[in-house]
Amino acid sequence: DMEIRFSLSLPRDEISIPIVRRMCTQSLKVLGAHQECVDDVELALTEACANVLKHAQAYDWYEVSVNVDNQVAAIEVLDNGGGFDVFQIDAMILEASADDTICEDGRGIYVMHELMDSVQFDIVDGPRPGIRVHLEKLLQWDESAPAIRLERAPAHCGS
Repeated sequence: DMEIRFSLSLPRDEISIPIVRRMCTQSLKVLGAHQECVDDVELALTEACANVLKHAQAYDWYEVSVNVDNQVAAIEVLDNGGGFDVFQIDAMILEASADDTICEDGRGIYVMHELMDSVQFDIVDGPRPGIRVHLEKLLQWDESAPAIRLERAPAHCGS
């Protein structure tokens, strides 16, 4: 099966957000994903990165990994700098679904849940503890999508 993977390690600076967003969305566009899927991923990823940067230290870095196959785009944002408060995430999701006047953290998490098919937050242990945000979007493809042709490509050229 077709699979594309890449990862980015970037300084916690706002200039990094459009870089992450464009690299991810352009990958989906080149493969032929429906524009609606691309838009949803773009907004959810922007929210995830914005949350990481909200409480950023200037010297900190964060990581984004992208994995796209014929079915799903899976994106992980690894935050070792405390951009998310894990103990408040569930409360913020509940608050976000019940109240339009919630704080920005809660709204961003609510947006991610609305746009993605799966959103998970995991605690990362180790010398630099943090939070891993895992986003998944089931993909739909344009009729002439290169991703569809790649899936049908022969396993070996010239056979």
